[in-house]
Amino acid sequence: MMNLALYLDAGIHQGGWRHPDAVASGGTNWPLYRTVAQRAEAAKLDMIFVADKLAIDDIYGGDLSKTVHSRQVGWAEPLTLLAALAAVTDRIGLGGTVSSSYSVPYSTARMLANIDHISGGRAAWNVVTSLSDTEARNFGREKHYSHAERYARAEEYIALMKALWDSFEEDAIIIDKENAQFASPESFHYIDHHSDAFDVRGPLNVPRPPQGHPVLIQAGVSEAFTELAAKQAEVLFVVQPTRERAQQFYATLKEKAQTAGRQPDQLRILPGMVPVVGETRRAAEELDRYLKSLITTESGLSFVSASMNIDLSQYPADGPMPDLRDHITGSKCRFQYVIAQAIEEGLTLGEMARRYAESLSFPSPVGTPDDIAAIMIDWYQSKACDGFVILPTYLNSAGDLFLEEVVPRLQQAGVFRKAYPDGTLRDTLGLEKPLNQFSV
Repeated sequence: MMNLALYLDAGIHQGGWRHPDAVASGGTNWPLYRTVAQRAEAAKLDMIFVADKLAIDDIYGGDLSKTVHSRQVGWAEPLTLLAALAAVTDRIGLGGTVSSSYSVPYSTARMLANIDHISGGRAAWNVVTSLSDTEARNFGREKHYSHAERYARAEEYIALMKALWDSFEEDAIIIDKENAQFASPESFHYIDHHSDAFDVRGPLNVPRPPQGHPVLIQAGVSEAFTELAAKQAEVLFVVQPTRERAQQFYATLKEKAQTAGRQPDQLRILPGMVPVVGETRRAAEELDRYLKSLITTESGLSFVSASMNIDLSQYPADGPMPDLRDHITGSKCRFQYVIAQAIEEGLTLGEMARRYAESLSFPSPVGTPDDIAAIMIDWYQSKACDGFVILPTYLNSAGDLFLEEVVPRLQQAGVFRKAYPDGTLRDTLGLEKPLNQFSV
């Protein structure tokens, strides 16, 4: 069955927040998040996903004066939000972003384990390496880690998180009142990990999560990402602009996972998609044109500057797209493709930024619910993906055409579930529970 995740955000489209029907949010709209999560659960989606950034961007122009034209100012802190959503949902998975560059494994492992317990085994975590110098400066660094450094750190971070969750075995608590023994000492394990990046003794002081480990998500497309994801990731959120590129990536990652000794179906590959849905094709096309008209050049350049970690204010917006592929220290692989395409098509820098701000290079089909469902089924059946992460253009408090009209068509076609299976998020996704490394 197809897997579907919903990106829980006020809207990915950089013009979407300006739409008259949009519920614009600075990252703290709890009633909205609760409503959207419950809508997604009613549609039987696998999970909702909360992204994160650890700074207010000031890359473009070197200060905040440009950033305020963009929606990328306020964020919801993912783990506290997921804990709250666990209390108002019953079956849908709860995924949130964690930075391996700027968080500590022990405290993060505790929080995620607790969310998994609170939710009855529905937690997932998206490990990212962060993007910008702006984020670095909030954590005692002037410059962000290099691409190679941050992926090496991420691999070590993931291994530590898993070891910590395993360090408190599931049978550790015995509560033997008669013999005055609360726990079994043999079921706790020191980690004793020491490196330049992390120093962790362990064991964790929160019981092993119901899922063993919360589901591990990774997002990216770079070579360093794919090598790490093939060995570690269980769900991949990826950027693939076309079905043909998605098919090639899908085949490559499944093969890499098998080479790493894994079953290919234990790696679920979900490209992002930004559908523009209308009751009619004409309505969808008009909405698409209107949303694009709401993007300003300045907001696009501000957003792209932060994502690339390059101040684009030093280049004329109406000038030709400069070839910056060798200078990207942020989202490297994604923008190598974006820049190459812009140069090939003769776009100006401003045109590139406005185009990117429409969908962040995710495919963005425009059409009726039947049109969108047909495209998704085609990708799924042609082995371009195992499902999708749906990124709304904006959130409308009155309803959601994708959840209300597209998902039922996928269910009618027999490619998406009509009811949740029993068990945890792992059961929903078709993933196995990991064995405890200390008891095998």
